[in-house]
Amino acid sequence: MASLLSLPSTSLTTRLAVASNHPPSSFKGDSSNLRARPCLFPPLKLQLKSKLLQKHPLVVSSKASSSPAAEPSSSPVRFRLDNLGPQPGSRKKAKRKGRGISAGQGASCGFGMRGQKSRSGPGVMKGFEGGQMPLYRRIPKLRGIAGGMHAGLPKYVPVNLKHIKAAGFQEGDEVSLETLKSKGLINPSGRERKLPLKILGDGELSVKLNVKARAFSAAAKEKLEAAGCSLTVLPGRKKWVKPSVAKNLARAEEYFAKKRAASAAPEPSS
Repeated sequence: MASLLSLPSTSLTTRLAVASNHPPSSFKGDSSNLRARPCLFPPLKLQLKSKLLQKHPLVVSSKASSSPAAEPSSSPVRFRLDNLGPQPGSRKKAKRKGRGISAGQGASCGFGMRGQKSRSGPGVMKGFEGGQMPLYRRIPKLRGIAGGMHAGLPKYVPVNLKHIKAAGFQEGDEVSLETLKSKGLINPSGRERKLPLKILGDGELSVKLNVKARAFSAAAKEKLEAAGCSLTVLPGRKKWVKPSVAKNLARAEEYFAKKRAASAAPEPSS
């Protein structure tokens, strides 16, 4: 050691290399400034211990006090793309079927030995009975509302003239779907809440009213006009048709309008 100290021109790395019988390194800087860089991501054991300390501080502190050398707690790690991953045990490998008896699912892996369901592919549809008439086609069909048909569904909310008279409308009042709802005369709910109003002719009416509805029966129209009421037919929702069909309908309407005008014109006198 005295021989090493007697060499004033040699650096500390050269002295250490000579002492350990190793060749000198290529480092040319000052070795006294070298220091260890701190680890950005602490070990998994420290992370688990810090999480356990946050949940159960008393248990961990008692264990740490009993241990001879307590490990320092680490700060929570920030999530980054390089340290994200699924929780242990949350991802499992898919069961590989059809790999023989040693794979653990038996020789045919639960699909049987023969038949359509043991073959590869999508299988059969629900309710398929091997080609025979299935149950959903063997049961009898129901007509109308019970069978889901639209033939039996109501198209209007009907109101008779006697109900309008009993509601107590005054001279010049407006009778519409909104006013009938406000007076409690009708309370359409469910499927009927979007249906239009239709006036029926049961009863008599002697008060002049302003009636607005989508449709009027022939008897109701006659009685309301006799009572001096003003009738307003509200337009319905237009049914969508293809442009080609709409064009043909317009041409037909124009043709029949010309025909009606020609038939209504007086014949020239000879």
